[in-house]
Amino acid sequence: MTSELAADAAPPATTEALVDLLGMVAYGELSAFERMAADARLAPDLRRRAALSEMAAVEIANYGRLAARLTELGADPEVAMAPYVDVLHAYHDSTEPRDWLEALTKAYVGDGVADDFFHEMAKLIGEPDHQLVLDVIHDKRYDEFAVTEIRAAIEADPKTKHRLSMWARRLVGEVLSQATRVAGQRAALTTLIVANGGDQAAVQALFRRITIAHSARMSALGLNN
Repeated sequence: MTSELAADAAPPATTEALVDLLGMVAYGELSAFERMAADARLAPDLRRRAALSEMAAVEIANYGRLAARLTELGADPEVAMAPYVDVLHAYHDSTEPRDWLEALTKAYVGDGVADDFFHEMAKLIGEPDHQLVLDVIHDKRYDEFAVTEIRAAIEADPKTKHRLSMWARRLVGEVLSQATRVAGQRAALTTLIVANGGDQAAVQALFRRITIAHSARMSALGLNN
């Protein structure tokens, strides 16, 4: 048995594991809204500011869907999100962007790694939660927006490539560090991964797939891994 199981073939997740996962995704969406709304102020013009603000609105709507589902499961959304507050704050405090391009790279790279993790975890849970997680992970419009902006900046000033490549390396290191910390602290999530993958090697395999997806994302940006 592998962790590539389809949602309808995966063993049912315990309520504890499901609440842990949805709580993590919900807090990620809430944090993404707050950060995008703040980063919009770094935009060089009103068009870009409006575009990022619209995307922030999508994130808060996604949070609402997750909070409603947690309530349906008999969980308090605030309690479900609480274990992830310190971890995400530590990540954001250590990766504060200095300008518009760093903000876009952070959202594209950092949130992309998080989305890859959530996508992998969605394989391990049944419906309707499997589809809910897939529905709320990052809007592809944002990916297209970020790639266009960053590629144009690199074309205009090739020296930007090195700076953003170094920034992206730092971001992915921080994301994977915090993700490993979460996996170690939340026993129900680790058990969910192992139950579907067969043994502890499933955890390492999951993070290898995430790393491969990150490399593809960097190539799309035109940045060096």
